[in-house]
Amino acid sequence: MRPWLIALLLLFALLSVNAVYLAAITLREWQSGESLQDGFYLSMFLAHLGLGLVVIVPFTRFGVAHLRRAWKRANKDAVRAGLGLFISGWVVVLSGLVLTRFGFLEVNDPDIRTVAYWLHVVAPLLVVWLFVLHRLAGPSLQWRKGVRWGVLTVAVTLSAGGIQHVLHAGTNHPVTRFEPGLAKVIGGERIPAEHLIGDDACAQCHADIAAHSKLSVHRFSSFNNPAYRFSIEDTRKVMLKRDGSVQATRLCAACHDLVPLFSGAFDDPNFDGDSASAQAGITCLGCHAIQRVDSPLGNGDYSIVDPPRYPFAHSESPVLKAINRQLIKAKPAFHKATLLKPVHKTAEFCSACHKVHLPQAFNHYKWLRGQDHYDSFLFSGVSGHRIDSFYYPPKAVENCAACHMPVVPSDDPAARDITGTGVLSIHKHSFAAANTGVAALRGEPTLGLDERSAFLKDAVRLDLFALRRDGRLDGALIAPLRPTLPSLEPGKRYLLDTVIRTLKLGHHLTQGTADSNELWLEITVRMGDRVIARSGALNGSKEVDPDAYFLNAWLLDRDGNRIDRRNAQDIFVALYDHQIPPGAASVVHYQFDVPAHAAQPITIDAALQYRKFTSAFLKHVQGTSFLGNDLPVITLARDRITLPVQGIVVTDQQRDIPLWQRWNDYGIGLLRNTRDEGANKGELRQAAQAFTQVEALGFGAGALNLARVHFREGALQQASDDLIRAGRGDHPAPAWTRAWFSARIDRQLGNLERATETLAAIAETRFNEARERGFDFGVDTRVRNLLGRSLFDLARRERGEARKAQREDLLDRAEAQFLAALKIDPEDLSAHYNLAKLYAQRGDEARADAHRALHARYKPDDQAVERAVSLARGKDPIANRTAEAIAIYPLHTPALP
Repeated sequence: MRPWLIALLLLFALLSVNAVYLAAITLREWQSGESLQDGFYLSMFLAHLGLGLVVIVPFTRFGVAHLRRAWKRANKDAVRAGLGLFISGWVVVLSGLVLTRFGFLEVNDPDIRTVAYWLHVVAPLLVVWLFVLHRLAGPSLQWRKGVRWGVLTVAVTLSAGGIQHVLHAGTNHPVTRFEPGLAKVIGGERIPAEHLIGDDACAQCHADIAAHSKLSVHRFSSFNNPAYRFSIEDTRKVMLKRDGSVQATRLCAACHDLVPLFSGAFDDPNFDGDSASAQAGITCLGCHAIQRVDSPLGNGDYSIVDPPRYPFAHSESPVLKAINRQLIKAKPAFHKATLLKPVHKTAEFCSACHKVHLPQAFNHYKWLRGQDHYDSFLFSGVSGHRIDSFYYPPKAVENCAACHMPVVPSDDPAARDITGTGVLSIHKHSFAAANTGVAALRGEPTLGLDERSAFLKDAVRLDLFALRRDGRLDGALIAPLRPTLPSLEPGKRYLLDTVIRTLKLGHHLTQGTADSNELWLEITVRMGDRVIARSGALNGSKEVDPDAYFLNAWLLDRDGNRIDRRNAQDIFVALYDHQIPPGAASVVHYQFDVPAHAAQPITIDAALQYRKFTSAFLKHVQGTSFLGNDLPVITLARDRITLPVQGIVVTDQQRDIPLWQRWNDYGIGLLRNTRDEGANKGELRQAAQAFTQVEALGFGAGALNLARVHFREGALQQASDDLIRAGRGDHPAPAWTRAWFSARIDRQLGNLERATETLAAIAETRFNEARERGFDFGVDTRVRNLLGRSLFDLARRERGEARKAQREDLLDRAEAQFLAALKIDPEDLSAHYNLAKLYAQRGDEARADAHRALHARYKPDDQAVERAVSLARGKDPIANRTAEAIAIYPLHTPALP
């Protein structure tokens, strides 16, 4: 018995010292809000696990034997205290086993684990108390030994804590940059490839998340993506010839090729695209080792570390590997603290790679904006930040994950009750989006296709809304088509107006690689079973009719040639950009003739089709192996209508869209077709006609949108009257948008004080409904800039020494608004321009010059752009027509068989 007792007391004493240290660190973390766990802490925790498991044997052996021997003794107080001590000891043991997550007892439910944790914390205190009671009821205690152990425990804890404080305090980690990309490694020059490649190890615990990730296009971001591989290898050849090195392509690698970039392999011009690091894509640690996003500039502006590991992480020994896994399961707090930062839950995290600019070092020209999902989302009604969105959601969408990482049930160790329904869930890591092409190029055409197709469902809608007589923009309007239908006249020409409206998107349709994405409208006109006109059909090689309407961006190089091979270094300007913002619409005009001999109803089918890559780009990727564009085609939206021909009756047809929205979407599309401000531009008159119908249906959005039209035309009094009406009735337009246009009208009328007060209210979102819905218009940089300009203009009115204090106060307030805009978007052209003026007004030429230089950096080169556009329009008649603000697309009559 005595050897077991000695072993038990010795192990308990060591555990006590160890536990006090662990508890002290936990308490300091709770007080400071910072993670203090490190390798030493984990070693102490490993000792805690080991000692805890070992102590079970002497505790059980001695406890059972002692209980059997003492059970019938007369000193019942000692027996009861001893029994309580034995039971409390088992509470400590069992709660520890639950927390340790051994395979035979792996409990992931956070509520159960919370109970087990507090039992494991409190029960040892009960053990000590009952041990004292047990001994007080029996032979006298040897207090001196206890005091010695107590002093030793405190001394060891303070010493270990002091060492740890020194290790954590004032650490100045070196930073390695990878320019012209903005990614940075903290704490060393490189990260070994094997330290970032570890998805299989992650999958041992996070099987559901790993299974999702295998479907993600993030997984195929690098040389394992045939399309990207063609593009990056092509660009590396160009850069090597131009610069003598491939360093400029680090810009791409910062988001596509993290493993080879940070290991240093990417800088080798002869880098093997088939190596393990080239084929890794974005790994689990590629995202989760990122510590912070350093700015909203994009281009990979994040800081990453060589991920801290638990002991034995890189061991080849199966036993030590098992210990490593058990440590992670038993003490996941360190794992979570190092690999799940608050930034991972924000849209800013996504901005690091889903916002791009082309720096001068890359294109040898000047700064140019590239793809930009982040700003498209941030400055939209979906996020609740855009002040003048056409539509708003019931609640603001906080981040990208709300759509792209939906919550799914799971028993993963990371699962939590995210939805508040009691169901353990995780965020899905397949990042469903629109890339339906890469898997097909890799020979896996169905991989993730169903999920992506489902994700795209109902993202957009089509509406065959109106006809215009004589096939002219100013022809008599026949609308809406449905429920009643006009009778077509044989031999007559009509203009068909088709509305495309974005519904579920939080950013532009499409954003991203809008130059190589292929979205087009397919229109088919039939008389009976015979096709009499069409646009957007595929030919034998499955290439799209070039005369079709494409919902894309047509990018040019400086010589007016189309960018068709993802040669980003040559991008110069967009000839046109047909992308649609969230909650907005476009109207496409089609001209067709009704056959003179028409004797049957005319059926029109419309489909918005999507394919990931254009045939032109795919030809570059596949080279001589290109036989046709076999990438999956997804139908995003459809509509169909059957129209009677004179003398032939058809049944009425319904449309399941509220009538006011149909008119409103039509007007929005016509309004967006107007590029320049001023009267008699674009389709403002037609847009006003549509918005008048919306107002007549009792919706304030109609009058508000009429105010947009009249404001653009310069009819300020009419716009002001529209805004008054927009606030009336059962369905008033949003108060904040009415306030925005009121402030703009006041500015133009010279009412600067009232405009400034209104803009200040908008910047602070002083609208109860907006606040309840999670909106914040202070993020809209246009609001900040216009408020700053208004304050600056007021300051310029305060002349003379007597008004200096008022002038300086207004200038200070204006400066604060412009700086606030730059904090949101450091590349904001207007903020830099206005700060340059403000600092010049104050005589601070150094800062004025700094902002003039930044303004010049971000300002488009209009003269060079005009030359490239002119060259492009002269080379391609179709592109020339499509580049018009208002284009009419022909519906071709197919050749007779």
